Amino acid sequence: MTEQERKKLQEEMEERMRQVAEDIRKQFAACSAAAEGTSYSVEEFYLSMPDGVKLYTLVYKPSGLERFPVLIQRSCYPNQLPMEQVYGEELAKRGYGYVVQACRGTGKSEGIWEPNVNERPDGIATLNWLNDQEWAESIGYFGASYLALTGWAIADAVPEKVKGMMLTVYGTDRFKSAYEKRLFRHDVLTGWAMSNAGHPVEADYLESCRFRPHAGVDEALWGGRLDWYQDWIHSTKRSDPYWQHGFWKMLEEIPSKTTVPVYIVESWYDHHFGSAMNTWQALNAENREHCWLDIGCWNHMSMECIEWGEQRHIENGDVRRLLEWFEMILKNKELPSKRIRTYIMREDQWRELPVWPPVSSRNKKLYLQADRSLLARPAEGQQSIIYEYDPENPCPTHGAESVLTTIMEAGSLLQPETDYRPDVISFVSAPLQEDLPVGGAMHVRLKVRTDAEDTAFTAKICEVFPEGKAYNIRTGITTIAADMAEGQIYQPGDQVLVSINFWDILWTIRKGSRIRIDISSSDFPQYAVHSNYAGIWSDREMTKKAQQEICLGEDSFLELPVGR
Repeated sequence: MTEQERKKLQEEMEERMRQVAEDIRKQFAACSAAAEGTSYSVEEFYLSMPDGVKLYTLVYKPSGLERFPVLIQRSCYPNQLPMEQVYGEELAKRGYGYVVQACRGTGKSEGIWEPNVNERPDGIATLNWLNDQEWAESIGYFGASYLALTGWAIADAVPEKVKGMMLTVYGTDRFKSAYEKRLFRHDVLTGWAMSNAGHPVEADYLESCRFRPHAGVDEALWGGRLDWYQDWIHSTKRSDPYWQHGFWKMLEEIPSKTTVPVYIVESWYDHHFGSAMNTWQALNAENREHCWLDIGCWNHMSMECIEWGEQRHIENGDVRRLLEWFEMILKNKELPSKRIRTYIMREDQWRELPVWPPVSSRNKKLYLQADRSLLARPAEGQQSIIYEYDPENPCPTHGAESVLTTIMEAGSLLQPETDYRPDVISFVSAPLQEDLPVGGAMHVRLKVRTDAEDTAFTAKICEVFPEGKAYNIRTGITTIAADMAEGQIYQPGDQVLVSINFWDILWTIRKGSRIRIDISSSDFPQYAVHSNYAGIWSDREMTKKAQQEICLGEDSFLELPVGR
């Protein structure tokens, strides 16, 4: 990247942050919560941590009040300063104090940047300091993405003035956000690592994702080894020590120990959705009775992400939720009652549910057929479909849940025609005779065979509208190795069963529409490309082509949870 290109990119990022800041200001203006005043003061200083490192801290205080509720964030993103200024000004006008601190080694803060691991001690020290301030009547913690991580990292250890938290688009099950069936979520964590390496990385993103062996990408292309990234790309199983000890294990257990009410806000097409749903389930039962869960339809940046028509009730943006939650908890001093709200896809409406995950009334199976149809009965005889999978020519991600770097590929997007590549096998149902309310986690099981030592299989489930256009609902991936019993090794040519799991969804497939499944073996860069060799993906130096066979019959089907 040339100096001119780098300067242009920086200018584009700054403009993007200004636009986001302006959108947040418009959200405040649209809220019914009226401003209580127009003046405020701003203080900036360095707060010393127990080890002597000083962290840059900014404090907004509403004028004319001796004591007031305070909202706090801790951020690792210096470019979000325009957003922080808007929060400070608008919250202070509404009678709140606002504290924002730059994480260790980022922005103006001292210390060495090491993602995640310092957030607990630094966060606890900062909240204890704020708890001791006379002007802080009560405290609420909020933030999205990494700013939610800094909240979850201390949620079980907050001082007495902290009365609640609002934590958006993040979950405490880090393994779920990193892997699916031993394949790495490149578009989330490789892209994030390149942007947060602690030094400028000028390498091409897609070239970095395809670098082999991937374990050498940091030193070869990024300017130096990143030990924490090496841990991510080599710990492919939940049982690996990296996930079972230290920070990530502690984080996974924190929801069960948290006693303050938490408002979790997520989206069907956010890459942390699966992790966040596990977080909701992990909350201890007593505290969950006072927590809220919202599931909407936007991407990680709160942008609308549906291509199939105007939606009037998306409700993206966190400001209204922020003011509602903390008005109740901090100003009215009320203890909330459990609330679960979800946006219903294709109905453009929100619905309150008694429990999460939703409970379906029945399961509907559709079996894969040799003529590429989906029927309610299994295919007869020993039929199969064969295609070639070449890792050097992977299927591009388009319409996905687990993307961040290529954020515009997130959402329910218009799909190509059926069988649009030789390695994409499409199966389509007959038109539905009535609406089909899908509620929960869909599932695809396949009986397969390959001539490789290990390989991957993907599935994308779509609704084909009556006019013939298809839009993705959910995507999923698996590997043969991940579906084998512990200790078993796949023998090329053997028939085996694999399971492709999907994140939950509430989606009403409309009368007259068809259901389509695309089966393939890659989804890049949402997931790492499988080399067709066995072993840890990041250590594989070479790739080879594989002959993939889908064996039809009673073991190859789509299962839909129906009813709510």
